[in-house]
Amino acid sequence: MKKQSGLLLPLFLVPLLFLMNSFPAFAKSKPGREAWHAQQIFSRKDSAIETALLNMSLSEKVGQMLIAQSDGQYNRKDDKAYQLLSRLVQEGKVGGIMFLKGNTFGSSMLANHFQAIAPRPLLLSADMERGLAMRLSGATEFLPNMAIAATRDAKLASAMAEAIALEARSVGLHQNYAPTVDLNINPLNPVINTRSFGDNVPLAITMANAVIEGLQSHGVIATVKHFPGHGDVTVDSHLSLPVLEADRQRLDSYELKPFRSAIEHGVISVMTGHLAVPKLTGTMEPASVSKAIVTDLLRKELGFQGLIITDALNMKALYNGQNLPEISVKAVLAGNDLLLFSPDPELAHSSIVKAVEEGVISREQIDASVRRILQVKLWLRLAERKLVNLNRVNEESSPEFHRALAKKIAARSITVVKDANHYLPLKAAAPAEQMVNIILQDKKESETATEYCKNMDRYYKVTHVRIDPGTDSLAMAHTLELAGKASAVIITSYVQIHSGSGTLKLTEKQQQFIHDLAARVPKERPLILVSLGTPYLINYFPEITTYLCTYSSSAVSEENVIDVLRGALEPHGVIPVTLQGATSASPAIINH
Repeated sequence: MKKQSGLLLPLFLVPLLFLMNSFPAFAKSKPGREAWHAQQIFSRKDSAIETALLNMSLSEKVGQMLIAQSDGQYNRKDDKAYQLLSRLVQEGKVGGIMFLKGNTFGSSMLANHFQAIAPRPLLLSADMERGLAMRLSGATEFLPNMAIAATRDAKLASAMAEAIALEARSVGLHQNYAPTVDLNINPLNPVINTRSFGDNVPLAITMANAVIEGLQSHGVIATVKHFPGHGDVTVDSHLSLPVLEADRQRLDSYELKPFRSAIEHGVISVMTGHLAVPKLTGTMEPASVSKAIVTDLLRKELGFQGLIITDALNMKALYNGQNLPEISVKAVLAGNDLLLFSPDPELAHSSIVKAVEEGVISREQIDASVRRILQVKLWLRLAERKLVNLNRVNEESSPEFHRALAKKIAARSITVVKDANHYLPLKAAAPAEQMVNIILQDKKESETATEYCKNMDRYYKVTHVRIDPGTDSLAMAHTLELAGKASAVIITSYVQIHSGSGTLKLTEKQQQFIHDLAARVPKERPLILVSLGTPYLINYFPEITTYLCTYSSSAVSEENVIDVLRGALEPHGVIPVTLQGATSASPAIINH
């Protein structure tokens, strides 16, 4: 053990501290460049890193490139997954861990455990597009990117990212697999949708760069995804291989623009997508394992110096249950530095080591990737700050001012897309009159909208009806009869995205019901469609003249709907995507 500043440090930390001290540029940036810019982090050449590489075995180097997964809750020590991952960490066969569902305190305990047994500090990460709460309970829940874009306020986007970074660091996480910079040009996109900032290039770039700065200036790696662009597809890559039918001219003029801007803005990491771009590569090979896209386009043409990471290797667009050795080797050959969420990290490790030993993958390529990984870990100061203070987790993982910020964003994002007949705000009906609120769902879930309905009952006399895929014709006919007599009808939709086949996740029967409803309600009586999810819903029901969108079904979004209906909240959101027949003003991006 070595003593420093009155503390005893484990021996394995000493080399990393030495490396840290050899990087004064991390403390001071060059003129015009921030210390968190990739251009700063990856341009440094230092003999200490080369020495570290010389002292690492091939097995250790390959281990640094693998990001395994773990539940974010502390299980019993006899849990097999926990035991396996602990062994892989101890043996240096993984260099990082991505946390899935769990809670903030449990994940913090796991983070400390894995860091304590790792030969070198681990890179811990999660997909936190909507904040840490997207993965771990006990953190602050934010809204999807599309809602952020609807505020047109880049400072709110940056503040949200800062809050996410602080909460992530409080539980020991260093990398966020966000923001999504895919431009959602295709309304039938089943996987991106509200995860996108929209289809407006300047708006998406402004919001993405604000998020990158908010994350990285507070010590968390931002990861733009899914390169070269996942917005114009109709297949979910979790289920099958999407195809982006764009040529190079189209990519340059559209999909690649947010990635180019993010790279110029200093983003540290780019995630490659599992989607084919045949007009670019000439094959149906997924972009994530295509050298033409990862190395030739991203690394060489766009000049990206930072970490390139694959999307999860267990997704069916790439993995067929038997081809893990092949796709692992292909991912490295393509030029990825990090391989995410392998179904079997140990098999991926041995396959890559074997490929290097047989000359299929060059040792120089492995060294180049590991060099970048070490540079990032040094920038993160993992040797000094790798352990979580468990006494502060509950206090720091969701402070009150973060929750207030989330509410502010939700209030600012709610959007009245159209209100041709001026039904809003909705006046309370006379005592003898009754409103009808139709809960429209694409799943059979009886608890959905429980609090929303209770809140609505505080201000209106309402009959609530649930229309889900299992609702029979008799029930629908009864609802139409009620609606025809009601003083006002509200359709509250909980449809989040489209199905994996690119179609609306409502049955034909449900869709016909909405058309019949629009025909049944007299024009002088309000008929209002509220989407607590995808904004594209109105494309299917253009006859409805009042449409309100929140982009999210969070509790705060539900509350905001009621406030807008009764006139207590003035909606200022502007739709960030193009809708069929919708004409919405597009004011400039604001920063107040």
